[in-house]
Amino acid sequence: MGEPGVKNLSLQKMRTHQNRGFFAFFVVLSIVATVMLSSPLCAQNTRLFPHSQTSELRGVWLTNIDSDVLFDRDRLKGALQRLKQLNFNTIYPTVWNWGYTLYPSQVAQNVIGQGLDPTPGLQGRDILKEIVNVGHKKGLTVIPWFEFGFMAPADSELAKRHPQWLTSRRNGTQIVKEGRHERVWLNPFHPDVQQFIENLIVEIVSNYKVDGIQFDDHFGLPVELGYDTYTVSVYKKEHQGHAPPQNFRDPEWVQWRANKITNFLKRIFTAIKASKKSCLVSISPNPQHISYPFFLADWEKWERLGLIEELVLQVYQDNLSIFIKELDSPEVKLAKSHIPVSIGIMAGLKDKFVPMQQIQTQVQTVRDHKFAGVSFFFYETLWNMTKETPQQRQSGFQNLLRNKREQGAGSREQGSRGVGSGE
Repeated sequence: MGEPGVKNLSLQKMRTHQNRGFFAFFVVLSIVATVMLSSPLCAQNTRLFPHSQTSELRGVWLTNIDSDVLFDRDRLKGALQRLKQLNFNTIYPTVWNWGYTLYPSQVAQNVIGQGLDPTPGLQGRDILKEIVNVGHKKGLTVIPWFEFGFMAPADSELAKRHPQWLTSRRNGTQIVKEGRHERVWLNPFHPDVQQFIENLIVEIVSNYKVDGIQFDDHFGLPVELGYDTYTVSVYKKEHQGHAPPQNFRDPEWVQWRANKITNFLKRIFTAIKASKKSCLVSISPNPQHISYPFFLADWEKWERLGLIEELVLQVYQDNLSIFIKELDSPEVKLAKSHIPVSIGIMAGLKDKFVPMQQIQTQVQTVRDHKFAGVSFFFYETLWNMTKETPQQRQSGFQNLLRNKREQGAGSREQGSRGVGSGE
C-alpha cells in the first residue's frame, strides 16, 4: 500500500480525467443532438394546440366549391360559432383554389396580376384574417388548406400568363378532367413554379397567426404527366441522355418524379419552420396505394423523413370493411406510432348523400382503432346539403362530439416524435 497522500493524489487525478472525459462526452452529445433536432425528422414534436392537448381532433374542411359559407362575413362567423357549439375544435379553410388566393396576396398580384379571387363576396375582405380572429376567440385551431396545390383551371389567368409552367403528357396534351372541369397542372419540378408556391406558403405562414398549413394529393402530380420539355431535359441530364420511359407507370420514372416532389416538400418544410417554428405541417392524402401510384405523392416516405407533423388520411369509403382495411394498413399503423394520425370522413357531396348513421359508425370505428381524431369533408354536407333535416344532423353531431373526451379515443398528441420545438 502507498502513502495516504499519494493515494489521494492519484484518486484526484483519476477523477479529473474522468470528469474531463464525461465533459467531452456531453459536449459531443450536445453537438449531435443539436444537429439532429435541426433536421425535419426531429422537428416533429408534441405540440400544444389552442384546445386541450389531450382532446381528439374534430375537424372540418371549408371550401368555396359547392359552398358559399366563405362569401359572407356574418354567415362565416355564424358557421364558426355553430361548429364550436357542436364541439368541433379544428377548421381547415381553403386559401388557394381555382388559380386564385382567397386572401389578399401580394405574391399572387405579382405573378397572376390579381391578388384575390374575384368572387364578389370576397371583395374588400380578408377571410383568412377573419377566420383566424374569430376562430381563435372561440378556441378553434385554424389550419389553412392549400387545396388546389399544383392544379389550376385550364382557363385560369395563371395558366394563360405562364404557359411554360405547365406540364404535359407524352403526346403533349395538358388537360386533365376533374368531373366536368378541365384542369391543368403546374410543373412541380420547374424552379419558377417551386418559387411561386413557396412564396405563397411563406406569405400565409408569415402574415397570419395560423396554427399550421395543410397540403393534400394536389401537392403531387397525376402520374401521366411530366413529359414537358423542361422535365424531360432534367431527366436526360441525370440519365446519361436517355429520355423518360414511354410508359408513365414505369417504376423508376414514377419514383424519380415522386422523389423530386419529396425534395420540394423538404424545402417547403424548412421554409415554413424558418418563418414560424410552431407552424404545424399537416398532410391530408388519399391512402398510399392511391396517393403514390396515381399522384406521385409518397406520403409514406414523407412521414419517414419527418416531413409530416399531422396526418389526416382521407378514407372516403361507404363499405365498412374497406374502411377498416384502410385503417389497418401497415403504413398507417407505422405513422400512428410516430405522429398524430386522424381520419378524414366523407359527410357527403353535392350529389352524394351520406346518412348520419354511417358517419356515426365510422367515427366510432376510428375511435376503436385509437386514432387521434376525425375530420369531415365538407362543411356544407354536415347539415345544409343533405336529405336529413339540419336539426337531425346537428343533433347527431352534438351527440357524436360530446365535450367529454370519448372513452378509448386516441390523443391528438399521441405518438409524436422528437422533443418539443414549438414556440
